[in-house]
Amino acid sequence: MALKHPLPCKSSMAALILLLVGLLHITGVESIGVCYGKNGNNLPSETDTINLMKRSGIRGLRVYAADPAVFNAARGSNLAVIVDVSNPRLQELTDPARARAWVQTNIVPFANAVNFKYIAVGNEVFAGNPETARYVNFVMPALRNVHNALAAAGLQGKIKATTATYSAVLTNTYPPNQGVFRDDAKGLMNPVVQFLAQNNLPLLANIYPYFSYRGNPSQIPLSYALFTDPNPNAVGYRNLFDALLDSMYAAVKKAGGPNVPIVVSETGWPSAGGFAATTQNAATYYRNLIAHVKGNAGTPMKPGRSIETYLFAMYDENLKGGDAVEKHFGVFRPDKSSKYQLKFN
Repeated sequence: MALKHPLPCKSSMAALILLLVGLLHITGVESIGVCYGKNGNNLPSETDTINLMKRSGIRGLRVYAADPAVFNAARGSNLAVIVDVSNPRLQELTDPARARAWVQTNIVPFANAVNFKYIAVGNEVFAGNPETARYVNFVMPALRNVHNALAAAGLQGKIKATTATYSAVLTNTYPPNQGVFRDDAKGLMNPVVQFLAQNNLPLLANIYPYFSYRGNPSQIPLSYALFTDPNPNAVGYRNLFDALLDSMYAAVKKAGGPNVPIVVSETGWPSAGGFAATTQNAATYYRNLIAHVKGNAGTPMKPGRSIETYLFAMYDENLKGGDAVEKHFGVFRPDKSSKYQLKFN
């Protein structure tokens, strides 16, 4: 926007700058990142991957462990980076000295050249999940210690410590404003949310309409999961992604974090390997999700709030364990070709 007349004084200019900054904060379009897993024996190098991200307009990445090869490749790229502390390392970081050592070894040497944004201290740790229940007692002390270690290294405010959770910790999710943490999740999530609120930190959440739809296809229309339902449902939602995200917001508010922002640290749709996992469905989901996020409409509970979002995942990973669909979430193939021709940003 061009000004027709010069402003008369510095104070007026300062006021205008503050106003514009405020408007950008409210209306700015959120960028799209991807989750960069490496569970494959046919994947491109870290340098080739980072270059592909930059060429494609991807603005951020999540890596699931501190990875010097990725960090070196990302030097000077300005890609926003989420770094995970993997669940098996959580107990180690309940010792403050070891948390400081982890930050000094893995973050500080790269901090001037890599745009670290968040440290995810644990991923999907939940007492109701047999695979992660043994880590529940380690998350809060490790999170606090990493937060303090970042501050001691002069990185507080620049890099934010948090944790990543997921929709399985919720109950009463319909209507979304009734969302609340399950009784077996409150022991961890309530203190986590209160810590994040006290320190102006976000919560990371993995949001997967695919798994919700697959688990209940008789009650959830495919069009609702894929952003293609033209009409709002009885409580005003046009898509399952927003409903799941607002359920998390509702639970976070009830846990004592009404102003804690939520970053969607994973979301995606598989192209093969299981029910409704097709290339067509995945393409529809990713394209509509990106348009939704870039449209900056927010959600019914948080209208106009940008949704920072990371797509799962960069590549199909042929060595990924677990459910067969886990191997088929890539938005790129291992030969670096685009599976869906997405316009990221």
